[in-house]
Amino acid sequence: MSAAATSSLLSRADRAAVFLMLLGDEEATGLLARLSPAELEKLGAAMMALGEIEAPHMAEALADFAGEAAREALPRRGRDDRVRTLLDKALGPARADSMMQRIAPDAAPRSLELAQWLAPGVLVRLILDEHPQVIAALLLLIEPEPAAQVLAMLPLELQSLVVERVAKSGTISAKAISTIDTLLTQRISATYGTAALMLGGPREAANLINLAAGELRNTVLPAIAERDAPLAEKIEEQLFTFEMLFDLDPQAMGRLLRDVDSEKLVDALKGLKEPDRAPFFAAMSSRAADGVRDEIELRGRVARTEVLAAQKAIVEIARGLADAGEIVIGSGSGEFV
Repeated sequence: MSAAATSSLLSRADRAAVFLMLLGDEEATGLLARLSPAELEKLGAAMMALGEIEAPHMAEALADFAGEAAREALPRRGRDDRVRTLLDKALGPARADSMMQRIAPDAAPRSLELAQWLAPGVLVRLILDEHPQVIAALLLLIEPEPAAQVLAMLPLELQSLVVERVAKSGTISAKAISTIDTLLTQRISATYGTAALMLGGPREAANLINLAAGELRNTVLPAIAERDAPLAEKIEEQLFTFEMLFDLDPQAMGRLLRDVDSEKLVDALKGLKEPDRAPFFAAMSSRAADGVRDEIELRGRVARTEVLAAQKAIVEIARGLADAGEIVIGSGSGEFV
């Protein structure tokens, strides 16, 4: 190794940072979860400060991973998001946000990211009783279109005060941004719980497909399946859940039950509370419903995996009937909603 290469050897923290950046998310978060706050802060700071990671440094950090070390660089672009994702999984959103503020003070707070996704009406309810200066600062931190919709929903006497402060605003200080983020975090958590600060996932993707016009299910999912078949399957499972069957009218439910094996039905209903069983019983004769109730009682304990398997089997039957036009799920348009 040349003298120049020797002089550029990484520190132990840098080598650990490179190692983590080359791991998959699941493996990396497993390691991060084992660190103390001081160790995590030191390692996170090293990850943020590395910049472009060149091949010699990767070879130094991961001599036994020659294939990974052969890459020329790990790009700096997107590093903030990668580190935040790892910390979220290892620590949870609240502690991850705090750690990100220590190691990357300029990183966008999670609550302000979430504000970009909230409907204008929801944002208005969260900030309505705040000072006009706080509202003006928030509107400057989100996209113009939703900001304009929020402004239009404010009381008339408040609109002019907010617009005046927007016009007079200059640079928004880091302290002001932190204050707004803290406010939003408190309001969102109080209204929706801390889980609202978590974004994304198969359910959210399924909701987007459900709400979109057209036959996105028939075009988007096959395209995703070509790249990531397990992910496409998870999204499809959320597109049509067993709970959606509760809204079937008695006629549609009766058509479904004609194709459902009685053993599967008993297992599926075993995992439901009595009110949720009502739509199924409503589609049966009194005698048949009483018989199923008796079977449920006599069945004893059933493993949760068996209940879910039975429910999934019934969902598949319902999906086939819906695709064939024999029953309608949702709005009546034939689309899943």
